[in-house]
Amino acid sequence: MEKAIRKYWPAFLLPTLAAFIIGFIWPFVWGLYLSFHKFTTVSKTTFVGLSNYVKVFEDPTFVSAFWFTAKFTVVSTILINIIAFLLALALTRGLRGTNVYRTVFFLPNLIGGIVLGYIWQILLNGILTNLGLPLLALDARYGFWGLIILMCWQQIGYMMIIYIAGLQNVPGDLLEAASIDGATSLQTLIKVKLPMVMPSITICTFLTLTNSFKLFDQNLALTGGEPAKASQMLALNIYDTFYARSGPQWKGIGQAKSVVFCLLVIVIALVQLHFTRRKEVQQ
Repeated sequence: MEKAIRKYWPAFLLPTLAAFIIGFIWPFVWGLYLSFHKFTTVSKTTFVGLSNYVKVFEDPTFVSAFWFTAKFTVVSTILINIIAFLLALALTRGLRGTNVYRTVFFLPNLIGGIVLGYIWQILLNGILTNLGLPLLALDARYGFWGLIILMCWQQIGYMMIIYIAGLQNVPGDLLEAASIDGATSLQTLIKVKLPMVMPSITICTFLTLTNSFKLFDQNLALTGGEPAKASQMLALNIYDTFYARSGPQWKGIGQAKSVVFCLLVIVIALVQLHFTRRKEVQQ
């Protein structure tokens, strides 16, 4: 079997590699090239150097979207992981109906972001109206917390499943030894379970961090960036720059924003992976 794999590995590798190059590498390289140009179509371009990148950071809507996205990412990442971990702890204690609870919590992850956005827009706006408060699109504070609620509702169940898998892989002899030594439930959690589930924490933090930072469809459906783009996140800001503003200069600026956005996501993800992997325990 191993000899066959060594002999025919190109047949397994090349299709995936070709798809990766065609679907990711080539569009990224072409997009990087276009970010240095002013264009209306990809065949009619005018080189402008770093002008597009300078205008990116001079655009107040981009800077505002960055800080809104950063704040949203921090809050959603913390809340999703804490709540998902607590649910995982509760559902690994042998409660009756555990499988039903797992299924119910996981289901929101199967619904598309646009659909979720419109569902929660109707729901939350109805609640705010009954309370006599401004609608989501009329106050950025309510739009922010509306996005947080939506993101938590969609992502918690998925992260919970990963945490459950991590908790179930904690060696039983470690838990037994902690119990014999007289460790309390809190001490066992902090000293034994948390260090042993750090790989799950790394994965969940990575997923929630990147998913939150590049959120687009829920932002478009729930608030549309209103009022006055105050609740606009980076992905929606790039979309708005590229498609909602007329003139060839905005195409190049939008492309430059997407390159900056991609680099930001890569850097943030690598930094997070570096710090969380240092805490992992070798089993």
